[in-house]
Amino acid sequence: MSDSEHYDPLTPRSPVNTDTHERKMPRGVVIRLVAYLVAGHVVAAFLFLLFTVAGKG
Repeated sequence: MSDSEHYDPLTPRSPVNTDTHERKMPRGVVIRLVAYLVAGHVVAAFLFLLFTVAGKG
């Protein structure tokens, strides 16, 4: 009897090594994400300031 007779494709296999690097985001991605968030908020604040000043004029 071979193992292929008892193979069930719907049953997930338990990984041998559960400690992988996929749990943590790479450092470059985190830095880029923070930079984009800060830059996006700066642009939004500038646009808010423009519309506030133009609305009072």
